[in-house]
Amino acid sequence: MRTKSLLLGAAAALAMAPAAMAERGADGHVNVIYWQAPSILNPYLSGGTKDIESSSIVVEPLGRYDQDGNLVPYLATEIPTLENGGVSEDLTSITWKLKEGLLWSDGTPVTSKDVVFTAEYCMHPDGGCAQLAKFNNVASVEAIDDLTVKVTFENAQPNPYGPFMGGQSPILQAAQFADCLGAAAPQCTEANFGPIGTGPFKVDEFRPNDVISLSANPNYRDPAKPAFATMTFKGGGDAAAAGRAVLETGEFDYAWNLQLAPEVIAEMEAGGKGKTVVGFGTLVERIEMNLTNPSSDLPPETRSTVAEPHPILSDFKVRKALSMAIDRELLTELGYGQAGRATCNLVPSPEMYASETNTECLTQDIEGAKALLDEAGWTVGAGGIREKDGMKLKLLYQTSTNAVRQDFQALIKQWWGEIGVETELRNVSGSVFFGGDPGSPDTFQKFYADVEMYANNFDGTDPQSYLSMYACGNEPKPSSQWQGENINRFCNEEYDALLKELAQTGELEKRGELAKKLNDIITKETMTIVPLVDRGRVSAHSNTLGGVVLNTWDSELWNVADWYRIK
Repeated sequence: MRTKSLLLGAAAALAMAPAAMAERGADGHVNVIYWQAPSILNPYLSGGTKDIESSSIVVEPLGRYDQDGNLVPYLATEIPTLENGGVSEDLTSITWKLKEGLLWSDGTPVTSKDVVFTAEYCMHPDGGCAQLAKFNNVASVEAIDDLTVKVTFENAQPNPYGPFMGGQSPILQAAQFADCLGAAAPQCTEANFGPIGTGPFKVDEFRPNDVISLSANPNYRDPAKPAFATMTFKGGGDAAAAGRAVLETGEFDYAWNLQLAPEVIAEMEAGGKGKTVVGFGTLVERIEMNLTNPSSDLPPETRSTVAEPHPILSDFKVRKALSMAIDRELLTELGYGQAGRATCNLVPSPEMYASETNTECLTQDIEGAKALLDEAGWTVGAGGIREKDGMKLKLLYQTSTNAVRQDFQALIKQWWGEIGVETELRNVSGSVFFGGDPGSPDTFQKFYADVEMYANNFDGTDPQSYLSMYACGNEPKPSSQWQGENINRFCNEEYDALLKELAQTGELEKRGELAKKLNDIITKETMTIVPLVDRGRVSAHSNTLGGVVLNTWDSELWNVADWYRIK
C-alpha cells in the first residue's frame, strides 16, 4: 500500500492567472446565469449542483481538482502526499498546512480551528450533512497549530482526499456558524444565505431561487484578483433562455449546463455572441428507484423511509423490466447528440473505474420486459395496465423542469406503457427539486415519488466517496432533516463490505476492480439505479469573457478568480 501511485496522481499547483489581469475589479461587471436557481449557499445543506457551484464562488476548500482531474492547492500551501510527508507512511492520516495570511472576507484570520469546526459541523450526530460521505472513516480532525490540521482515519486510507477537497467540501467560518451545529443548521438563514468566505467574491445580497449580487472580496489572497468588481448570478428560467442570453443576445457572459437538444444549441451558437464549451466527466443522467413507500397515506415520520418498503419496486424483476423497456441510444440521440453517450454505468469514467462488461441495458427489450413482469405475477388488466393482488402497476415519475427531461419522461412513459405500466409524470422547478429545504415535499432527497430522474457527478477522479453515498444508513430521513446521499434508500451487506475493502485498498488496479463491482451491484445486480446517458457538460460563454476553463471534475466555477474581460 506504500505504492506512490496509489495517491491518485496528486499534483503540484498550476499557474493559471492570465497575464491580462493587473488590478482587482478593473474589468467592471460580469453576468452569470444558472437556469436552476440556487436556493442556499451552503453546500453542506444541499446536494444540488446549482447550490454547490454558486457557493464555490464564496467558500473554498483546502484543495481542488483542475480541468484534468489533478489535485491543486487552494487554501493549503500544497497537496499533502507520501512524498512530501503530508500523508503518513501507514496511510492513516493526512496533514494540511494553511497558507499564511489568509483572511475571511470580513478581515478576520483563517485558522486551523475553522477547518476543525467544518468537520464537526458536517459530522455532528444530530445534524444532516449533504456531504457526509466526504468524511467517511474519519476518526478525528485536530488543530496542531494555527495553520496545521491533521485528519486521522479509522483505518488506512489509500485515497485520503475526501474531507476539504473539491467544491463539495469547503471550509466554513467557525465564528459565523458556531450556533448552527446539529439540528440548528437549517435554521441559520443568515449564515446559509450569506456565508463569509475566502473566495474571490463575497455575497452582498441573496434572493433565494432568484439572484445573487456579489462583489470582489477585498481580502482575497491575490491582490490582482478577481478582475471583475461585481457579479450578478441570475437563477431561474430555463436552459433555452440561458443559452440565448449568452449566445444570441449577449446579455449574459456565462450560461451553465445547456441541457438542450443539439440542433437547438447549434442554432443559438450561430447568433455569434458567444461559444459553447464541452467536456465529459462523470455526469450521468439516471433514474433512481425508490425502495421505500412514498404514499401520502403514510404518517410523515415513516413516509419514504426504510420503515416502509415499496409495495411495487421492492421487486427486482419489476425494476429490471422498467430498465429493459428503455431505448437509451434513442434518448441520447434526441437529447444530447455528440454531447452524450448511452451508458449502463453510474461511474462512466475515468476508464480504470468504468465497468466494461455492464452493457446489457444498451439494448432495448420490450418483449423481455413483458415476460419478466409475467414472471413476477403482474398480469395485464383493464386498459392494458398490469395488476397484482388488487394493485395496479402505476408509478409516479418525477424530475426537474427542463425540455430535454420532459422529452425523456414522455418517451419513457410511452415505453413503460407498452409493457403495461401506467405512469404519472411530474416535473418540479430545479430550484425546489434540488434545494435542501427540509420542509419542502418536492425535493429529490425527500423522494415523494416512485421513480425520479436527475444527474450529478463527483469531485475528482476517484469514485470512493461517490460510491459510499449508497452505504446503509446514509439515506435521507426525518432525523437528518432529509439530508443524505443514498437517495433510493438502498442497503446491501455485500455492497457495504466492498466499500470497506475499497477504503483499505491502495493498489490502483485492485481499486478499479472493486469500483466496478460496486457499480455493477447498484446498476445491474440490484438495478436500484438505472443509468441512461453519460452526459458531456455543455456551457457557454460570451466572446468577451476570457479565462474560462471548463472543469468536469470540480465546480464549474472553480477558476472564476481568473476570469477577465477581453477588450
